[in-house]
Amino acid sequence: MKKEKPIKEVFLRDNTFLHRKKQNGKIAILIGFLLFGLTQSKAFATYQQNKTTITGSVTDIDGVPLPGASVVEKNTKNGVVTDFDGNFSITVANQNAILVISYIGLKTTEITVGSKTSITVQLEEDTQKLDEVVLIGYGTQQRKAVSTAVTKVDAEDFNQGVVTNALDLIQGKVAGLQITRAGGNNPNSGVSIQLRGVTSISGSGSPLIVIDGIPGGNLDLLQQNDIESFDVLKDGAAAAIYGTRGTNGVILITTKRGEKGQNTFNYSTYLARDYVNGKPDFLNAEQFRGLIAEGKISATNDLGASTDIFDELVNKTNLTQYHNFVAAGGSEASSFRASLYYRDAQSIAIENGREEFGVRGSFNSTGLDEKLTFASSVVVNINDANLLGYGDQGRGQFGIVTDWNPTAPIRAPYNNTPGEFQNPGRNGFYQPENGYNPFSEYAFRENQRKQLTFSGDVKLGYEFMPGLIGSVFASYQRNSWDDRVYRSTKDWNQRFDGEYKGTGYAFKGNHLDFTKTFEPTLNYKTEFENSTLEVLGGYSYQYSTEERYSIDMSGFTGDGFKDWNLGAGNARTDITLPRPNATSFKEDNTLIAYFTRVSYSFQDRYFLQASMRQEGSSRFGKNNKWANFPAVSGAWAVSDEAFMENADFVTSLKLRVGYGVTGNQGIPNYQSIVTLGTGGKYPVFPEGGNGAVYYQTYGPIKNPNPDLKWETKKEFNVGLDFGLFSNRLTGALDVYSRKTEDLLLNYDVPQPPFVQPRIFTNVGNISNKGVELALTYRVINKGDFTWTTDFTGSYQENELTKLSNQVFTVSDIRGGNIGNPGNLGDAIVNVEGSPIGNFYGKRFAGFTVDGKWLFHKADGTIGRASDMVDADKAIIGNGLPKYYASLSNTFKYKGLDLTVFFRGKFKYDILNTVDIFYGNPFTLPGNILNSAVGKFSQINEAAQYSDYYLESGDFIKLDNITLGYNFKMPEKSLITGMRIFGSARNLATFTGYTGRDPEVQDTGLYPGIDDRNFYPRTVSVTAGVNINF
Repeated sequence: MKKEKPIKEVFLRDNTFLHRKKQNGKIAILIGFLLFGLTQSKAFATYQQNKTTITGSVTDIDGVPLPGASVVEKNTKNGVVTDFDGNFSITVANQNAILVISYIGLKTTEITVGSKTSITVQLEEDTQKLDEVVLIGYGTQQRKAVSTAVTKVDAEDFNQGVVTNALDLIQGKVAGLQITRAGGNNPNSGVSIQLRGVTSISGSGSPLIVIDGIPGGNLDLLQQNDIESFDVLKDGAAAAIYGTRGTNGVILITTKRGEKGQNTFNYSTYLARDYVNGKPDFLNAEQFRGLIAEGKISATNDLGASTDIFDELVNKTNLTQYHNFVAAGGSEASSFRASLYYRDAQSIAIENGREEFGVRGSFNSTGLDEKLTFASSVVVNINDANLLGYGDQGRGQFGIVTDWNPTAPIRAPYNNTPGEFQNPGRNGFYQPENGYNPFSEYAFRENQRKQLTFSGDVKLGYEFMPGLIGSVFASYQRNSWDDRVYRSTKDWNQRFDGEYKGTGYAFKGNHLDFTKTFEPTLNYKTEFENSTLEVLGGYSYQYSTEERYSIDMSGFTGDGFKDWNLGAGNARTDITLPRPNATSFKEDNTLIAYFTRVSYSFQDRYFLQASMRQEGSSRFGKNNKWANFPAVSGAWAVSDEAFMENADFVTSLKLRVGYGVTGNQGIPNYQSIVTLGTGGKYPVFPEGGNGAVYYQTYGPIKNPNPDLKWETKKEFNVGLDFGLFSNRLTGALDVYSRKTEDLLLNYDVPQPPFVQPRIFTNVGNISNKGVELALTYRVINKGDFTWTTDFTGSYQENELTKLSNQVFTVSDIRGGNIGNPGNLGDAIVNVEGSPIGNFYGKRFAGFTVDGKWLFHKADGTIGRASDMVDADKAIIGNGLPKYYASLSNTFKYKGLDLTVFFRGKFKYDILNTVDIFYGNPFTLPGNILNSAVGKFSQINEAAQYSDYYLESGDFIKLDNITLGYNFKMPEKSLITGMRIFGSARNLATFTGYTGRDPEVQDTGLYPGIDDRNFYPRTVSVTAGVNINF
């Protein structure tokens, strides 16, 4: 337990709270004097004479001052907190008073005042300090009683600086949890999440997100200053209480709530800027002309300009700003917190940004002698995204770098005069013969998304009798957005000699999804003799629906209406223009579950927990709509046994064992039933009519499968939690083995008897196993200086153990298409009985004297590219990292703190597709890398996919450095606390990989491919301030 963590929070919060209490005490004394006056004057004078003022200091066992420690006169509301140097002063009723001194993570001490006027208190480590509250799904447990694999990350341990997704806060903080942002720091992109490896080939692969009890919570509703903690349920025994959505683990996110006490306010802000930390080494104009001079490129390819297109696409003035204002407080019976925020996220790519603002409010209240509890929260996020520079799948427009002639201008007049520079572009922009000009698109296009996301929830609880609490939780989430796209009549795609004949194009689309959740629960907890028993029972109902609509139109003869008057487009009547399209769609699904959990402890040393969830989903066949998901786990506090008394170096030691079954229902809706699609039209000749009326035909578009059922994961976990040397070294070690059965996949089937050639059904298996380790070591804790080191590491294996049976067969699952030129096919083949993520291709054997490719054949001979067949290919590498690690060092000296954070991934391969296509001189006269005329200059043949382009992806990143300072404020200052900080992320990468960045997509079935269409990696620099008042 790191005792440094709560310093700031306790000091700021408790000081304002106790300040109000002291003021209320003075008012109460004054009123009492006026009311009782003469009759009480003697007693009051006696009380005043007996009052005693005590001064002192509070430190830990090493003598380090403890700011924010609580000093309270027992059985009263009279109390203070220690200042920044651990000192306090308190006036008590008399010499018989008892002071209660406490600090989070340390043993509480009581001292009788007696004749003392000054005391020094040393608080010892709490050797039983395993009472951190941990969320376990539909409830909480003290850390000591947890028998499953659960990791908690509090706000003080979050990654600092600008984040574009809430999960960026815990990247590298949880062993076994992979959070990858292959698209760089793009404000309009998300992250890929994977916990303990690959568990599915068709279903969802990401953990379930639960925000304040709402399953499937929307991450757009979270911003970093509102988050209290993350609790990650990693093993099957922990996640089984969530049944069909728990296969990939569960991430429980708790937001901050108001607390009783004086009203407090907080203002936080930061400014951040991104800087490109590396770009592909393509030929510049001077080098390109050098190849022309050498005769390697025709002189006609010199277009007369010098353009660094990558540099032109960079938004060099990008600046992200964030502002957050919080008001919080409450009384003895209620509390509130309201948070308003604004963020303007400007991207490293021009014309790609996101502006958003929102509000989060929460209210808590108790009544009826604290038997009735009420809690509610409302959250709204409104954002406006400019997606014009977002590019294909969020990669931005930087893919054009690979195709851009560095001698081509960005802007140029129209010219078709023979013998002169040719430019078909008519509106001031150069138009390449093959490809496009992104700046022309920026000038003549619009692409926007306006989004509104809402969430509201309420929870009502009542204690019917001691230990028996019933509660009802309900929530409603709604997410909607409107897309608009417009291409001007001046846009190159709309040109007169094209299909749009010089007219404009417009598109509008909208999306709506909402989820309703209703979950009543009943919880009973009792203690008897040396035992504690807690029983939970509940019901869950969740209904989700999604609606989509879109329409496009062309034929706009001017740009006055844009997309705001689709009826102005001539394409409705002009059949020579592309036909307008209108689409609409709606789908829904329902989940219903009954669940129970029993937790038992004996002598606060032996712990047992069992749960069962029975769940039904509308997504599965009528024969398999319901399934059971049981779990059982146990823990033994070994360090509490008598035989451990002489093991002085062991502060705490707990063994955990768990087994759980979870499901995966993350598949499209309606896969088990027949759905209809449209076909051709047929004529109907009504009586008395004038000609035919054409009716639409409908037919089945998939084969029904009434036996379609869940993917089921069975997981066994053994864990060890430990604290050594008075908890100077603490940690957790977990070993797990999991098997996912009945994997869902589309399989070929004969026609007849089937209507369609494929059916979605359960066949395959995946196995995973791994080891996870988390350590915290207090290296130095002397005087004003502390140094704490945190380490997380994991090892994992993923194998596709079964893919076919006697009825349904498939040879492999291929993906990761490399693309053109050359139609190089899929890079990865997943085969039954092999690890997931295997690269499958040719084995490089060298070059001929004239630069032609040579490869190893299956029969042991060597052949040219034209000699190779599919049977000659082999497994040549694997794109899934085997090892993940992170190391964080936190240094504190008085008010100054410094955090240095490293991350790394090891033992995996990367396919460098940029080298494949652009490290080859055969690509000329297209643009190429400098390496194509350097180390790859011997190549004299079109690109080939082989292990020649596979590289080790191992890397270590200096991922975050944060330097902060907490100011010591005067006692009567209106500002009760202030912190300033500076942060830099993605500062340096240590790797042997020669590509742009070794942190490529490493989740799912097709990892390890460095896509040539990429979004730049950046160094993000942030400066911020946090003020409490």
